Amino acid sequence: MELVDRIIKAYDIRGLVDSELTPDFAFAAGIAFASFLEMKKEPGTVVIGEDMRPSSPELATAFADGLLSQSFDVIRIGLAATDQLYFASGSKNLPGAMFTASHNPAEYNGLKLCLSGARPIGEDSGLGWIRESIRNGAPMALRNSGKATELSMLNDYVGFLFSLFPSDAFAKEFNKRSLSIAIDAGNGMAGHTAPAVMAKINANVFPLYFELDGTFPNHEANPIDPKNLSDLQSLVRKRKADIGLAFDGDADRCFLVDETGATVDPSALTALIASRELSRHPGATIIHNLICSRAVPETIREFGGTPLRSRVGHSFIKGLMADSGAVFGGEHSGHFYFKDFWSADSGMLAALHAIAALLESGKSLSKLIAPFNRYKSSGELNTKVIDQKSALNNVKSYFINASGLTGDSIEIDELDGLTISAENWWINLRPSNTEPLLRLNVEASTANVTTRLVNQVLDILKKQ
Repeated sequence: MELVDRIIKAYDIRGLVDSELTPDFAFAAGIAFASFLEMKKEPGTVVIGEDMRPSSPELATAFADGLLSQSFDVIRIGLAATDQLYFASGSKNLPGAMFTASHNPAEYNGLKLCLSGARPIGEDSGLGWIRESIRNGAPMALRNSGKATELSMLNDYVGFLFSLFPSDAFAKEFNKRSLSIAIDAGNGMAGHTAPAVMAKINANVFPLYFELDGTFPNHEANPIDPKNLSDLQSLVRKRKADIGLAFDGDADRCFLVDETGATVDPSALTALIASRELSRHPGATIIHNLICSRAVPETIREFGGTPLRSRVGHSFIKGLMADSGAVFGGEHSGHFYFKDFWSADSGMLAALHAIAALLESGKSLSKLIAPFNRYKSSGELNTKVIDQKSALNNVKSYFINASGLTGDSIEIDELDGLTISAENWWINLRPSNTEPLLRLNVEASTANVTTRLVNQVLDILKKQ
């Protein structure tokens, strides 16, 4: 029971290979997932994809065997990026399962589940039920064996991505400008999808770490950590590339580097894509999570749209997209969600938007992004805190008292952790879902104010 609680998390399942996430566990998870799908009256066929980690084929096979034992059919699409699995689930309107631990180190693996139409399954929408089913002993009675088939969907996935853009958006005959694109796949699944995608673009591509290798011999496939972008930045400068793309291990997130080698703030990319989507869907709703820059809701309003603020996490974003009809959603962590992609996230689709914007504008990436870089942010800072509730209350009390002394007007909300806002700055401090950490994000009109606020909060946390 302790193991099950430890590896079934808020949004997916992740654990250490061999000691936690084993073939036996994957088999039991397959049986539990079958029971859950039957309860939800979902189709009796599940699409299964897997990443390049050495353990993924065995785990995916064990999970498939669990489903097959319950008379479910499975479609194995083999090596896939997570958004490729979402495409398979959405286009075939079938539930799906993706074996990946995303950006986690090599000793981990994981499982992401979705309902038909790529609808997310999180703690409150199925993972909690599956956890209890496994803990209580998922029904092990074998039924008639289902049918397993294999199907490659890479070409269909690529074709669908390009169908979301005008036919002349990327073709050589329509674009005088030929781009130079540097791509760091991090030995992850972008090494599988990027060649097929980039073959359809008028560009010179400089690949980095495209070899599929789940041991990650060059660097962690986690581009949110600046140290993992240094090789891409060097390649961009060396090749004088127009843009650099960095993907995480399962390629559902994308980070950009501009032509100077500088990293592009994910909030700025969110604002850029929001402006493009609003040109196609005037007045539409766009979702941003609460640690995105204030430049994002400002841009949405400037382009005639309606911003909608969300908690951090894909299940919250996807739920809000379904409820609100939003056409796009962005997270500061590099996840980008598109209504035209079943409201699922796709790092490759976000990258194509950036490339299309470069071709359309004729500008450099730094100039294209500049209007959306309006504030100074701290980035996400993690502090180990055991008594998180007490720490949040102490930070809240400090700023309430400080505002009383200075007369500054502040607003406080607790949509996701603690957010304190003033005219020229905001702070968000929220607990990690998986570790005894508090995650701090600060943004202000000047770097000095940002630094001061960070130091004030960290000083309070150190006293816990």
